[in-house]
Amino acid sequence: MYAVTGASGQLGRLVIDALLATVEPGAIVALVRDPAKLADLESRGVHVRAFDYGKADTLVPALDGVKRLLLISSSEVGQREAQHRAVIAAAKAAGVGFLAYTSILHADSNSLDLAVEHRATEAAITQSGLPHALLRNGWYIENFTMNAGAEVEHGAVMGSAGAGRISAATRADYAAAAAAVLTGPISGSQIYELAGDESFTLSDYAAALAAASGKPVVYMDMPQADFCGALEGIGVPAPWPAILSETSAKIALDVLYDDGRALNTLIGRPTTSLAEGVKSALAE
Repeated sequence: MYAVTGASGQLGRLVIDALLATVEPGAIVALVRDPAKLADLESRGVHVRAFDYGKADTLVPALDGVKRLLLISSSEVGQREAQHRAVIAAAKAAGVGFLAYTSILHADSNSLDLAVEHRATEAAITQSGLPHALLRNGWYIENFTMNAGAEVEHGAVMGSAGAGRISAATRADYAAAAAAVLTGPISGSQIYELAGDESFTLSDYAAALAAASGKPVVYMDMPQADFCGALEGIGVPAPWPAILSETSAKIALDVLYDDGRALNTLIGRPTTSLAEGVKSALAE
């Protein structure tokens, strides 16, 4: 059976949907903190099991019969390494034969603070001896377009990224890749640097917003500290102003750029363009 952690999350649900396109529902296990959130999947024949990264006693029983597992990284920054180690240990104890993990682009050299826990998780997976795939995902287009409406309203995109380039794709693109790896042939241990076909700057993103909305939108570049303060000023809760401003500043160093097109190869089609992502966000 194929199992996906965080199955009720934005990425996890899309992975389940992608699996259902080629796999019988009875061969899929959706692992989630609150099974009630996936009642619709259970009614279709998907196995829905309680699985909480922070509760070790829920992990091994939930993996019974699972042969291939996708570990979607925890959303709890600062607790990820310990939570992931618990899942890796449970996978080994349960006899899982293959583990895929959603990491970060160029995790081995990425200077982002967010990369630290991903590197530690990758090391733990390697040390486990489990056959595995490291899915080093680039940024989601949705990380930007989630604020598209407000940015169009105010006519500005804020950041500290300068002219740094971002090779982003949609969650659906990354979900399709995860499903392809999970169901594909296993060949030892693999690393995939996954990123969008087209790279863009935040100025390009602002231009795409303007083109799609018909309203003027410009990119306002500012020092990292100022951007952090601006995020705090609009009510973004800690620790995210610090995380987001550090990420934006390091985008200027191209830490989220990759032109290898491995994502395109895995999913067998072009990745979603920035223009398409913007249009979809504004339509919603």
